Amino acid sequence: MKEYFLLMVGAALVNNVILGRFLGLCSFMGVTTRIDTAVGMGMAATFVITVSSMVNWVVQTFLLQPYDLAYLRTVTFILVIAAAVQFTEMTVKKVSPPLFQMLGIYLPLITTNCAVLGVALLLVAGEMNFIASTLFAFASALGYSLVMVIFAGLRERMALANVPRLFDGPPIGFIAASLLALAFMGFSGMSTTG
Repeated sequence: MKEYFLLMVGAALVNNVILGRFLGLCSFMGVTTRIDTAVGMGMAATFVITVSSMVNWVVQTFLLQPYDLAYLRTVTFILVIAAAVQFTEMTVKKVSPPLFQMLGIYLPLITTNCAVLGVALLLVAGEMNFIASTLFAFASALGYSLVMVIFAGLRERMALANVPRLFDGPPIGFIAASLLALAFMGFSGMSTTG
């Protein structure tokens, strides 16, 4: 149990997909102008990352690996991710049309979000069992969502601040992102090994 807890803490905080592995930066900079949008994107990405990673684990373990089809891994994983995104997109459109409108183009772009594919590939590299893979994917997605919401809050505050014109817009966003990454580096001192 302790091993799973440490795995989740490591995936969410120590090796955060955005701030530690630099995956998913397009949505990180594009969707985080408002907290409600970041929460919606985080929930959608959490669902897609978790479900697609579970399915990809099954595909890898019972299809690609036994039949020596590792060369089809990326294409297969992207197809699974695309199906999960389509399901998520249909569900969000039906359940919350305003959220669907707010997320706009970023919702279908989850398919090409490198964080989603990156987590699936990290699971293959880590050779984890199904439970560990699911927990790792879920924790990685929670870490992704946490960073998205924190950064959206920072950007909302910066929009009200008197920022020098030279730094207004993306420059101050990148500075804030780098400071947030430094803050998350403080978690790297935590022991994530048994």
